[in-house]
Amino acid sequence: MITTFQELLRARPPWSTVLIWYLRAIALLLIGGGVIHWARIVGYVPWREVWFWDMPIAWQAATVFFGVLDLVAAIGLWLTVSWGTVMWLVRAFSQIVMHTIFWETFGRRPYEISFYLLTIAIYLLLLYLMERENRAR
Repeated sequence: MITTFQELLRARPPWSTVLIWYLRAIALLLIGGGVIHWARIVGYVPWREVWFWDMPIAWQAATVFFGVLDLVAAIGLWLTVSWGTVMWLVRAFSQIVMHTIFWETFGRRPYEISFYLLTIAIYLLLLYLMERENRAR
């Protein structure tokens, strides 16, 4: 039975396994986001009470862009291939740029930006810990 924090750290799986679990959790979030984007595109649900065909062109383009990119990135992250991580990072940075530089069009979303920066920071930390563990072997 694990009774201390040190015992918990010693009993954990390798950092590479933790990184894979993390990437797959992000992949599940992206699948959900992609499905929501496509539900908007096909007219199943509105976004901010605006249907896809009534959205400004910029919103329509962003919805289609993220609808495709979310699902492509999710597949790549689930398979743990390098292009999946690249697609996810492109997607995250696109959202950050969208809500900072083009905030007049897409609105300010500080919590969403914080979420993306936090998930990227966690990814980089897990990557560092995995590389450190691999070098120690």
